[in-house]
Amino acid sequence: MGKTGRALLGVALLVVMVLAGCGGASEAGDGDAVKVHYTGTLEDGTEFDTSRDREPLEFTLGEGKLIPGFEEAVLGMQVGESKVVTIPADQAYGPYRDDLVSIVQRDELPEDFEPEVGQRLQAQQSDGQTVFVSVVEVSENSITVDANHPLAGKDLTFEIELLQIE
Repeated sequence: MGKTGRALLGVALLVVMVLAGCGGASEAGDGDAVKVHYTGTLEDGTEFDTSRDREPLEFTLGEGKLIPGFEEAVLGMQVGESKVVTIPADQAYGPYRDDLVSIVQRDELPEDFEPEVGQRLQAQQSDGQTVFVSVVEVSENSITVDANHPLAGKDLTFEIELLQIE
């Protein structure tokens, strides 16, 4: 094979490698450990969380440890890429459920407990499982608690920057 033939073969192999993802920028895929920075906002622009003032978020795609819509947004991203994605409530923390709001009588609470609206508490269900609840109302005879996630029923917007794929 002559010089021209070898050069053309080399160029052809390079093109195949880049198209196949070898030697080029790789995309985040299932099973990849990734690091991202993110900022989460609500529809009105209120920021509810960010990693920008701390270490990046590290997780493995496909393990299901994050809300599904967030993992889906990272799939296919390349290192250095940023995107803004809005995740509907059903792909985030689910719909707000009225059946997760309960009234607890004061005589069922410890005597020295002084509940306040906004307070987060741990409660034990009849099956022994621990759940977190927020106090949403306090009256003389009872308190109302809500076991919904604070972001349930809300569409979430995330600005995501992929920093690393391992």
